[in-house]
Amino acid sequence: MSRSGLPRPPAVARVLHKVTASARRHHMFEPNGRVVVAVSGGPDSLCLLHSLVRLERLLRVQVTGFHFDHRLREGSERDAAYVQGQCRKLGVPFVLREARSKPRRGESVEAWARTVRYEALNAVVEELGGGTAAVAHTADDQAETVLLALLKGGGLEALSGMRWVTRPVVRPLLEVTRDETVTFCRALRLRPRDDPMNRDPAYLRVALRTRVVPLLEERLGRGVRQTLARTAGLLAEDAEMLEAMATEASGAVVEPSDHGRLLRVGALRALPRPLAARVIRREMRSLGILPDSAAIEAVLGLADGRPGRRANLPGGLSARREREYVRLSRPSPRVRSR
Repeated sequence: MSRSGLPRPPAVARVLHKVTASARRHHMFEPNGRVVVAVSGGPDSLCLLHSLVRLERLLRVQVTGFHFDHRLREGSERDAAYVQGQCRKLGVPFVLREARSKPRRGESVEAWARTVRYEALNAVVEELGGGTAAVAHTADDQAETVLLALLKGGGLEALSGMRWVTRPVVRPLLEVTRDETVTFCRALRLRPRDDPMNRDPAYLRVALRTRVVPLLEERLGRGVRQTLARTAGLLAEDAEMLEAMATEASGAVVEPSDHGRLLRVGALRALPRPLAARVIRREMRSLGILPDSAAIEAVLGLADGRPGRRANLPGGLSARREREYVRLSRPSPRVRSR
């Protein structure tokens, strides 16, 4: 059977409609571009793979399947074989990568797995000559992300959840619920793989998924997943507007410097504090640092204080208040090499 002739029962057609609308609204794919689809073998990623294969002609894309074996449990190679079999049946290329490291003692297994998986996914996109990486986050995942951000005390960016597009990664299923992906697979008589980690409440995200969200829905008498996902979408629009304002404001604040940045104190203090914080965050990121709120507050404190004060920041970055500037500096190459 050709890809254009693949079955599309009603449950499948509903998801295809949502994926098409999301892809077009957020300009996810370049015409005739390659899309590397990350497939774990679970219902969400199987739904994404089968959806994009059915939409290849409409979206003018070329699909490649990708699986990453974290090698965290015995028998994980069977998941890879299953995904490879699905790609073979659909007639799409398949790429497999395996973890070559393990989580360090005390390190979050979830954080480690996400890091190594995305590193491999991005590397495959580059090796294949560029394109887009599609991952299968759903509206349920978005709701869980918002709840996690609330519990951790995150700001607007955290509460706005995952973005539709963070190149090269796109998320075509963010308006699709987990129930819809399960129904999609059932309609096609697919048998998704089951990862025991996704049922282990020792992981906070799993506890939210299996205990907290169901309890909220029981007490409220209605679903909360799509409500939280919709809230994230609204906050994301606000965050994007503020980020654009910070980018514009940076022109008056920031002056390039060898091994760092100079922030004009007068211009920085003239900005509303939330906007000034965004300018600082933007410049620290441009220096390869992911700042936390304490680091940003430290730089703001230098801008409000007297010349001569210093602060040590994450990633070896330092900040020093000069007469008219706050200087963000990296350690010299000679210091770093010791």
